[in-house]
Amino acid sequence: MIIVTGATGTLNGATVDHLLKRIPPHHIGVSVRDPTSATHLADRGVRVRQGSYDDPAALRHSYADAEQVLLVSSSDLTADVVAQHHRAIDAAVDAGAQRILYTSTHGAAFDSPYPPLAIHAATEQHLSESGVDWTSLRNGFYGDPAQLLGAWQETGVIAMPADGPFSWVDRRDAAEAAAVILTADDPFDGPIDLTLPEPVTLADFAASASDIAGRRIDRVVIDDEAWVAEATSSGVPEAVARFTVSMFQATRSGYFSASNPTLTRLLGRRPRSITDQLKDSYIQ
Repeated sequence: MIIVTGATGTLNGATVDHLLKRIPPHHIGVSVRDPTSATHLADRGVRVRQGSYDDPAALRHSYADAEQVLLVSSSDLTADVVAQHHRAIDAAVDAGAQRILYTSTHGAAFDSPYPPLAIHAATEQHLSESGVDWTSLRNGFYGDPAQLLGAWQETGVIAMPADGPFSWVDRRDAAEAAAVILTADDPFDGPIDLTLPEPVTLADFAASASDIAGRRIDRVVIDDEAWVAEATSSGVPEAVARFTVSMFQATRSGYFSASNPTLTRLLGRRPRSITDQLKDSYIQ
């Protein structure tokens, strides 16, 4: 049985949908904080059990009979996320899982200026020490492009700190790739980079936005401290603003500059481009 955590979220929820196209529903289980939010999966024959990264006993019960467990990285900003991940991994080991998979991030490293990369690196280290087979799905960035680009439609500019090359991957592609990996005949071991064929920059986003909008969208570079000051003056908490700047610092330090053909190979096609993603986000 394949057990998927976070199956009511956008990423792993889509992974379960892809799994249901590939294997029978009784071979799939989900571990979710609130089982009532997963009735749509139970109705399709998926086993639904309650589980929380803060409750090892519940996790072990929700992981029972697992051959593979797919762990989604925690998004609880108030928690000790590394400790949560350790508990989730240990529970999977205790439940007898033969392989643990984890949704990591491209560029995971202990020495990065961007804090999540150290969290993912620490989680991968614990996986490597777990004593069972493991796979780390190092996805490129994903999410709402508005988080990355700001209000370009209103202003005509993408005004953000200096950046470097990175991959902005569509969640739907990341989810489909995870399902392919989970059901592959030959296992994938260790870290797997799931990126665009070629990295992009905010200048590339500006070019795509210009094509979509039918007017020129400029890329404007703002000094880090000036951007933080502007963001905080508009109501963004300073800690959040500096967290965002740390991501730009990591891109221009080369943490996300590598590309890899694995995602393309898994999908059997090129991943959705940034132009595709922008069209989906901004053209209704």
